[in-house]
Amino acid sequence: MADQQIPEQPQQQLNIELSEEMADGEYANLAIITHSFAEFVVDFVNVMPNVPKAKVKSRIVMTPQHAKRLMKALIDNVKRFEAQYGNIKDQETTAMPFNFGAPTAQA
Repeated sequence: MADQQIPEQPQQQLNIELSEEMADGEYANLAIITHSFAEFVVDFVNVMPNVPKAKVKSRIVMTPQHAKRLMKALIDNVKRFEAQYGNIKDQETTAMPFNFGAPTAQA
């Protein structure tokens, strides 16, 4: 039986626009992740040392399917980063002295 070739699908291009304000980005050193049956919510926070208050810099809401795709993309990118630059050392995790009244989250 001869090998059958599957015709290639034409690749679609997606033009993504990035405004100047968004290009600057927001620094965050904490991600608080919560979820319901329908969505994942990721709050990116900038916590400053010795400051008891912190602001959410950005909130991203996504479907569980997109959250899983994001997780896989992060895993892939961390592996490629470490292959190029070496292992990323985990820092000791410290207990957060606050509770947001949501399911336990990890960053």
